[in-house]
Amino acid sequence: MTILATGQLNGTAVRGRRDTVRNKRRLLNAAGELLREDAKNASMPAIAEKAQLSVATAYRYFPTLEELHSAYLHSVLVNLRDYTLASPLHGTALFEDVVARWVKLLETYGPAMIQVRSKEGFLTRLHAEDEVIRTVHDAWERPIREVLRELGVPEERFDFALMFYNALFDPREINDLLHNRGGLSNDEAIHTLVQAYYGSLRGMAAG
Repeated sequence: MTILATGQLNGTAVRGRRDTVRNKRRLLNAAGELLREDAKNASMPAIAEKAQLSVATAYRYFPTLEELHSAYLHSVLVNLRDYTLASPLHGTALFEDVVARWVKLLETYGPAMIQVRSKEGFLTRLHAEDEVIRTVHDAWERPIREVLRELGVPEERFDFALMFYNALFDPREINDLLHNRGGLSNDEAIHTLVQAYYGSLRGMAAG
């Protein structure tokens, strides 16, 4: 029996972690491409083939297709969360900047994201600590709370404000506006959505 030295064991572990990160990234990229190009046929075997990995390897990292879809959504939302946390802006300026970033992300990832929607309601998933919705919360908490303060809406309405954001800025609706906007520019479409959102928040404050 061959006995590995500690350094060899550590090296093997590092390579294993690198392989895991690389292979997961390949599967997520392949899933995104197939969901955009041919969503009906984006099965796990098809995704594994596009990622140039075996089906067994794909299932080792993501035991179900639903878990792979969830991981894909999560990866996009992590991008948005990190952008939000790094922003030096405040108030409505922060919110509108993050909305613009969200729309920019959806130009690339939106067509794939709209194919993998959950059947459960937003608040149910939020209170169940769903990983994807938790990241939505983390990405939007500071922008929305600052808007609430600026508009005079009680802080305890945050969960409802987050739910309204999720409904109004849904990738499907954004995709419609980006591609079938009836003469509106991107900036005009964003402005329309933002003002509609502010109106809903003002309605909460008045109620």
